[in-house]
Amino acid sequence: MPHSRTTFQRWMRCLIIVFILLMTYIIIADRYVPLTSESRVQGYVVQIAPEVSGTIMQVAVQNNQTVTKGKLLFRIDDQKYRLAVDQAQVALEQAHQQEQSLYAQASVAQANIATSQANYNNAHSDFNRISQLAKKKLVSASMRDNAYAKNQTTQANLAAAKQQAVVIQTQLGDKPGQSTVVLAAENALAQAKLNLAHTQIIAPSNGIITNLQVDIGTMATANQPMLTFIPTNSMWVTADFREKSTAKFDAHSAAYVAYDALPGQVFPLTIKSRDFGVAAAQQIANGHLATMETSNRWVRDAQRVRVNFTSQQPFPPQLFVGSRATVVVYSQQHPIEQLLAKIEIHLASVLHFIY
Repeated sequence: MPHSRTTFQRWMRCLIIVFILLMTYIIIADRYVPLTSESRVQGYVVQIAPEVSGTIMQVAVQNNQTVTKGKLLFRIDDQKYRLAVDQAQVALEQAHQQEQSLYAQASVAQANIATSQANYNNAHSDFNRISQLAKKKLVSASMRDNAYAKNQTTQANLAAAKQQAVVIQTQLGDKPGQSTVVLAAENALAQAKLNLAHTQIIAPSNGIITNLQVDIGTMATANQPMLTFIPTNSMWVTADFREKSTAKFDAHSAAYVAYDALPGQVFPLTIKSRDFGVAAAQQIANGHLATMETSNRWVRDAQRVRVNFTSQQPFPPQLFVGSRATVVVYSQQHPIEQLLAKIEIHLASVLHFIY
């Protein structure tokens, strides 16, 4: 009996020592080699929306298909947009004709200026001669008044002719093809051609089409999303660490990741950035008083902050946006930390066979 009691006490001491050592390691590792299972693969999700409206006449992709940049995704009925281009081309030809008419009017305006200038010069000379004769009482005052009226009329006609020439010249621009009517018609034609080009929706980059819910006959509305597109070269990993765990992160920090989809495998990561805030601390200017957080727990939950990681090698094809992962961070300047990080992450990777 005493032997059994001694054995029990020995085992209890061992368990207590192991527990203390384990707690000590957890506290230290959480500071210098932090590990978190709150990690996911992230990627940009692009909503593909047409810039023109119409009936979809062709769908060139399938759901979850990998596409390359510039590949046709779907095509909208372009009949009315082709007609719009033809109409804009006709309008441009009419604009060139109007420009030629303006040039002819400009020539007429210059001729009117020359005629008005000659009439004004003649009337002004007559007025000066008659004024001199009127001072000597050789002509009547009525004749002088008539000469003055003619002088003023021809001067006004000359000013009007010059203003008409300015108006026409303003519409013509600096050189042929720069008139306002031609520029407006060219702009309308360019817009019509752009709308026609927008009837073909193409992939903006290499990626994957997912959640495809369109077919031939679907009515496409301008600026309304029709497809979900995920660029394959935009994926990264995010991990949520306790804020105290990120205090040691610097330019010498690196990471290992074990994906749930690939148990038993470990991949290196590089720290890209750390988020500078969390949603819980976001303030909204709503005119109300501050809301105080209340908690009845003795120990409050630790605040987590998101850290973003990138990979120097392509992501495995088994991964997708939202894939779960486990990440551990270590300092490259401390081999012991790197060794502990490898042990932790390989253990987590093996455990992924189970959960």
